Amino acid sequence: MSAAAEADFDLGMRINLHGTLAVLEACRALPRPPRLVFTSSIASFGGPLPDVVDDATPQTPQTSYGTQKAIGELLVSDYSRKGFLDGRAVRLPTIVVRPGRPNRAASSFASGIIREPLTGLEAVCPVSPETRLAILSPRKAVEAFVRAHDLPAAAWGHTRSLIVPGLSVQVRDMVAALQRAAGDQAVQRIRWQPDVEIQRIISSWPGAFTSPRALQLGFQADASMDAIVQAFIEDDLPDQRASA
Repeated sequence: MSAAAEADFDLGMRINLHGTLAVLEACRALPRPPRLVFTSSIASFGGPLPDVVDDATPQTPQTSYGTQKAIGELLVSDYSRKGFLDGRAVRLPTIVVRPGRPNRAASSFASGIIREPLTGLEAVCPVSPETRLAILSPRKAVEAFVRAHDLPAAAWGHTRSLIVPGLSVQVRDMVAALQRAAGDQAVQRIRWQPDVEIQRIISSWPGAFTSPRALQLGFQADASMDAIVQAFIEDDLPDQRASA
């Protein structure tokens, strides 16, 4: 994932680029072209960005992970053009709240600052409260995968990639939603510990975007940060507490 791919270039290339190519080649070898949903990322954008990114914004990623995802999109598009498969790529915002354990994604803290305090554990936030993120709940991510798969090829046309609509929030908004759901005690479990490299990576991603094409095709964002926290409480918190 993002931070791991940045720290270990060879690992990121092997998994994110050569792994994707292996999947595409396996699809190409099948007797009938399959339908493939490729998970891309808003990390494929970067550098000087407009206040609001859209599908027409040039992809100029500032991380190896984002570059690998952008290349994957191009490969999916070309394999589709050649008739080897029916591919469609969804550029996901940061997924919040992910169940399980922290991982090597630069954005792992975004789930951790909600997930860990709700299970009675301490969480570390490596970015400033003013940092803006585009986020999407696991519920909406699953809906996006199903929607991307079920749309007819004609709906995608020659452009096989789109940004999945997400919610634009500051980290302080996420903490406020946690406080409303679980009180001051939960918020006090967050330890603010700046990490320059994580801040750099997160700040290179778009914090807000518009997705008119995706909305027209039936993709949806979450209603609010409170709805995202509540979804985690309903869907994953009991199992998370059991495994803590």
